[in-house]
Amino acid sequence: MSARIRTLLVDDERLARAELRRLLAVHPQIEIVGEATHAQEALAALEQLQPDLAFLDIQMPGMSGLQLAEHIEDRCQFVFCTAFDSFAIDAFGLNALDYLVKPVEPERLAKTIARLRPPEAQSTVATLPMEHGLLLKFGESARIVRLREIERFESVGNHAAVYSAHGQSFVLSSLNRIEQRLDPAHFFRVNRSCILRLDAIRSLEPDVGQGLVARTTSGAEIEVSRRAAQQLRARMAL
Repeated sequence: MSARIRTLLVDDERLARAELRRLLAVHPQIEIVGEATHAQEALAALEQLQPDLAFLDIQMPGMSGLQLAEHIEDRCQFVFCTAFDSFAIDAFGLNALDYLVKPVEPERLAKTIARLRPPEAQSTVATLPMEHGLLLKFGESARIVRLREIERFESVGNHAAVYSAHGQSFVLSSLNRIEQRLDPAHFFRVNRSCILRLDAIRSLEPDVGQGLVARTTSGAEIEVSRRAAQQLRARMAL
């Protein structure tokens, strides 16, 4: 990366900010331009400093890091940094680049830094790798589910249902936003309300109106619209 990444640290604990500053010091592409101790201070710093990246604590007095992220939107990249691993962080809905659990390990931080987009490329949305993990809730528990484990996403109001071998969960995000983050080599929008992982398709059968019915490895039957069916046939050389 030729351009330095202007970085803001947001955490109400001074020692946590100091530790993160120490860990980031070995990455020459990172330039720490400011710190904030709470969300309102962070919003003012975002306006004044125009950073390219922000590290956000989650539990802070007043507005949480999750709520702060909703205000950041596409103004800069951001990474959650929390002492708790039980938050169901909506990586799609909030567009988080990553989330780190304190104490942050240098090797884990290095992987996050490697995924940063240079400032001149931040207008584009980064595609998530198949090994990217989503922290999803299943009943009273939460677990990390890799994208390669997810069979499909379905639109449910202002949420999206996530189907995997672990069961059904939900993220607060539109299907359009989710589609932007997925690798089109692995996921395909089969109709207005469903995105399907391509290698989860077990068979395709003709449906009315030149559409298709996709049967998945889990046994689900998914309608493929006529327009999507034409593209899918071409991709699978049917």
